Amino acid sequence: MSGVQTLTVAPDEADQRLDRWLRRQFPHVPQGRIEKMCRKGELRVDGGRVKANTRLSTGQQVRIPPLPEPGELPKPDASRVSDADAKLIQSAVIYRDDHIIALNKPPGLAVQGGSKQTRHVDGLAEALRFGLPEKPRLVHRLDKDTSGVLILARTRAVAADLTAAFRHRNTRKIYWAVIAGVPSPRAGTIRFGLVKAAGHGAGGENEKMLCLHPRDVDATPGAKHATSDYTVIEPVSTRAAWVALVPITGRTHQLRAHMAEIGHPIAGDGKYGGSGQENHGDGWGAQLGGELSRKLHLHARSLTIEHPATRALLHLTAPMPSHMVRTWEMFQWQTSEAPDDPFEELG
Repeated sequence: MSGVQTLTVAPDEADQRLDRWLRRQFPHVPQGRIEKMCRKGELRVDGGRVKANTRLSTGQQVRIPPLPEPGELPKPDASRVSDADAKLIQSAVIYRDDHIIALNKPPGLAVQGGSKQTRHVDGLAEALRFGLPEKPRLVHRLDKDTSGVLILARTRAVAADLTAAFRHRNTRKIYWAVIAGVPSPRAGTIRFGLVKAAGHGAGGENEKMLCLHPRDVDATPGAKHATSDYTVIEPVSTRAAWVALVPITGRTHQLRAHMAEIGHPIAGDGKYGGSGQENHGDGWGAQLGGELSRKLHLHARSLTIEHPATRALLHLTAPMPSHMVRTWEMFQWQTSEAPDDPFEELG
């Protein structure tokens, strides 16, 4: 076991997430342990408590508590990917070049490790090296139960470029979803702020985002402004609707919380759209009944981003998962008839 250490963030290490920076210094320390050290206040930056996703700046002092030696901890799960998992993650690749890899992330697969998450994209990325010495790096996230386009960077320089693009919103992300009821108006912007409510588990599991009126955000500790656009592509009477969603900001569970707040939760959303959720349709909440799958109907359909090397616009599209394909067939919706960007007509 090592003693307490204080390390200084070097100029070429600035703007990295704390957890990723620490993993580069101590690759044997698992993600779950890093998050636990943050929750307990053992890992600090310039004397203050931090989260695992805190971004570092040049010259900051990182206090690191005693850590086990490499031989004292089992190797991370990511060090060995089974043949079945390697086949799974490689089959999810929808685009690849020397700089980036794009996946169609399956629903139910977490993006990153954490409490009780031992199988995730970050670990399986070991099977996505394709001849490079390092595994590709995450630059953004999707919820575990959300499917669709997910980009990974194949080098550290590209990771920094793409991370900045997502933070400064130099991207265009369009999600497809099925919602309960049909909103009125059929296109609009949602501006409720979001604040995290503590979960009920011992480790803070089941955290949930609560919506706030925009005027209350600045006066609420921990709250952040959030903006989402929506438009109906095709309704089913008043029962349900196929909608396109764009998260203008990138908050946790933003689209799910926003749609539930306006009374139209996303189908299959057990966290934000329980059966008692009021909506403007038939009152089913997130469970529309019948043969409709109970899985979350939220899919990151497309992503448009400037390529980090060529600077050309790259437009990536991900096919829907099987449970959403069945829903589209049931409602006789035709994906070929949907515009690439249904918001263009709205200006």
